[in-house]
Amino acid sequence: MGLSENKPWGGRFSESTDQFVEEFTESVSFDRELAQVDIQQSIAHTKTLLKAGVLTTEEAQKLIEGLNQILEEIKKGNFQWKRELEDVHMNIEKELTNRIGRVGGKLHTARSRNDQVATDERLYLKEQIEEILNLLKDLRRELTKKAQQTVDIIVSGYTHLQKAQPIRLAHWFLAYREMFVRDTQRFLDVYRRLDSCPLGSGALAGVDFPLDRFYTAENLNFARVSRNSMDATADRDFLLEFLNACNITMLHLSRLAEDLIIWASEEFGYVDLPDKLCTGSSIMPNKKNPDVLELIRGKTGRVLGDYVALSTVMKGLPMSYNRDLQEDKEPVFDAIRTLKGSLVGMKKIIEGLKPKKDRMEENAGNLTLATDLANYLVQKGVPFREAHHIVGSLVAYVVQKGKRMEELTLEELKQFSDLFEEDALELLKPHVVADRRITYGGTAKERIKEQIENALKEDF
Repeated sequence: MGLSENKPWGGRFSESTDQFVEEFTESVSFDRELAQVDIQQSIAHTKTLLKAGVLTTEEAQKLIEGLNQILEEIKKGNFQWKRELEDVHMNIEKELTNRIGRVGGKLHTARSRNDQVATDERLYLKEQIEEILNLLKDLRRELTKKAQQTVDIIVSGYTHLQKAQPIRLAHWFLAYREMFVRDTQRFLDVYRRLDSCPLGSGALAGVDFPLDRFYTAENLNFARVSRNSMDATADRDFLLEFLNACNITMLHLSRLAEDLIIWASEEFGYVDLPDKLCTGSSIMPNKKNPDVLELIRGKTGRVLGDYVALSTVMKGLPMSYNRDLQEDKEPVFDAIRTLKGSLVGMKKIIEGLKPKKDRMEENAGNLTLATDLANYLVQKGVPFREAHHIVGSLVAYVVQKGKRMEELTLEELKQFSDLFEEDALELLKPHVVADRRITYGGTAKERIKEQIENALKEDF
């Protein structure tokens, strides 16, 4: 034996591993996150080795019992991890061998850490995506509930962060809900593509034992088996797709956070955030800071960084496995923690959010009613561009006089066009204007109710 005899690959080497290399190359400090799925796939691999005649029934039983004992210790937090054993796989295998003897060394037959970690990551992501899907559903439900509660509140919709047209507040909540519906679909797509079992691919070329890979996949609840052993050990597309889905979801959370931060400001005063989800200032007693929302907005950059980091790792790798791929785990773990925390935080914010109806409706009218006056003239036969110019002059008049559109009289309207009649005054009411948007998906009350009905069917 060489001086690296404690290493699984030690027979080849005549010098002890440098301490720097020990510290620089270890991954157990973070890949222990995969411990439970690593044992899950080791048990499945044991069953496949038994089926192939590589193990006896007694050997397989000892391996499975030992693995289950270690699993219980890991769940309880009692397992002792050792950095010198490099990674999660070797820590578990070494402890297993210490407990059950030489038969523990048979566990790695017909398996490489290359196909082992690829399998672990897929198993782990399947579990995490299921949790993320549930958190997305919780958030969508809260948005739907808020929409139900705010159907009769009128608020100004914005483009360019300028008041645009009156909408029902429920329409705004449902708009964000649609974003999270698409996020849900993206994670489902990622799940479907990663649901493929690489175990049995070996280091890169397959293995020279009669393994039934379909049996392994069935035991691990994979939908199918990977079709090319080199691709199976080199592929990290599924992690990139997952990180991209996390990134887009965080972008949506950040946009929602930005709206609420603005709306909670004194200048807008549209919403009141729950006290228990805000913080104060160490120097200014008057402050109520939207820290949860600001951190969600800020943490979006972390997840984008995680996606960029792994993309950079992958861009120049030759086929097939390279040690660079050890860098695939920390970005994924970070993105998962960040996204899950942000989804929980946003759900709590929406749940406790209190819209200020009077303030919203006070700001919902005035110049935002101009488009409907132009459309009124169009319905009287005026070309839209002419109608646009006429009402633009009317807007200039209102601004010059310091009036609100709602205060205009029929006589004033007629100064700009004789086509205005008594019924045009109805268009100076924000709720009337909102309810004229009757196209499918619009902000009219009847359309909002349709959207809520659809949401309830999807989310419950």
